[in-house]
Amino acid sequence: MIDTPYLEVDVDRMTHNLASLADRARSIGVELRPHAKTHKCAEIARMQLDLGATGLAVATIGEAEAFADAVEITSCIDIFIAYPIWPTPAKAARVRALANRLSLRVGVDSVEGARHLGALLGEQRIEALVEVDSGQHRTGTAPERAGEVAAAGVATGLDVVGVFTFPGHGYGVGDTRRRAAEQEVAALRTAAESLRAEGIEPRVRSGGSTPTIEFVGDPSYAGVLTEIRPGVYPLNDAQQVEIGACGFDDVALTAVATVVRSEPGRIVVDAGSKILGADRAAWATGHGRLLDHPDARVVQLSEHHAVVEFPAESASIPRLGDVIRVVPNHVCNAVNLVDELVAIDGSDSRWPVIARGRNS
Repeated sequence: MIDTPYLEVDVDRMTHNLASLADRARSIGVELRPHAKTHKCAEIARMQLDLGATGLAVATIGEAEAFADAVEITSCIDIFIAYPIWPTPAKAARVRALANRLSLRVGVDSVEGARHLGALLGEQRIEALVEVDSGQHRTGTAPERAGEVAAAGVATGLDVVGVFTFPGHGYGVGDTRRRAAEQEVAALRTAAESLRAEGIEPRVRSGGSTPTIEFVGDPSYAGVLTEIRPGVYPLNDAQQVEIGACGFDDVALTAVATVVRSEPGRIVVDAGSKILGADRAAWATGHGRLLDHPDARVVQLSEHHAVVEFPAESASIPRLGDVIRVVPNHVCNAVNLVDELVAIDGSDSRWPVIARGRNS
C-alpha cells in the first residue's frame, strides 16, 4: 500500500494511447516526434521510440541533457529543442556538447536570435528550424518573415532545415481546436514558401499539438506538415476531456488521493496544488475531475487539499478514508511536481521523472 497522494499511470491505457497515435501518424504519412516535456520520463520515451517515433521534442537544454543521459533511450535518440534559444556562452557550450552526442535540432525565431546563436556555436554546424507564430502570439516570427530568419541563420553557419509552430491557442471549447489547426496549416504553408524564396528548402515542417492532431488527416493538411509534436496524448488530463480531445477512458494518469472529509454533496481529499498543479483555464469547469465520478468537480484547491462537489442527484459519494483518483487539469504541471510515477502494470514499477525541474 502506497501512502497518498501520488501519481499513478494506467499502463494499459497509456499503451493504447501511444499505439493509436503512432498508427495514425503512419497512416497519414507524417513523422511523430512526441514532446517529452509532458512525461519527463525515460520509460515512456522508450515506448514512444519503440513504436516508431522519429525522436523527441523537449522544451529546454536541461530536458535534452536528461534524455541524452537516459540509458533506456540513448541508442536511438534524436532531439529537437522546440524553443527559440537565446544562449549565454555557458548554454552554447551545453548545446555543442549535446550535438557531439546525438542528432540535435534547435529553434530560432528572429534574425537577431539566429545570428547570436550561430556566432556562439562557432564552427559547429547544428540543424535549426525557424519558429513561426500561427496564432498563439507567444513566440515565433510572422510566417512571411521566416525566410529572412532562415537566411540569417544560414549566413551564420546554422543548417536551417525547415519551420515549426505550436498551435497552443487550440485549447478551448467550441470550434477553437479546428480554427487553430487551420491557422497552423496556413502559417506553415506561408513560412515554407518564404524559405523557398530564399533558396532554402523547408524539408521539415513541424507542428501539431494534442488538441489539434485530430485534424491532421484533413485534406487541407496534405503536403504541409511532415512532423507532429503532441505531448499530452500518452496520459491526457482534464483539459483534454473538457475540450473534447479525449474521453475519460483515455485518461492514463491520475493523482491517487484519500478522502479526509465527507459530507452530503462534498468531499475533501489530500491532494492539493502541490501534486495536481494549479492551472485552471478560464473555460475550465473546475480545478480537476474525478476519474470514477465524471460529473464531480474540484471546486477549491489549496496546497494540500482539494474540495470536490457532486451534483445533487449523485447516488453515492466517497466516504471518509476512501481512496479515489483525481484527474489533474494539466498533466505537464502535475508530473513536474513529483519525483516518480507509479506504473500500474502488474508490478507497480516506479518510473523516475528524470527531467523534473530541468528548466534551463
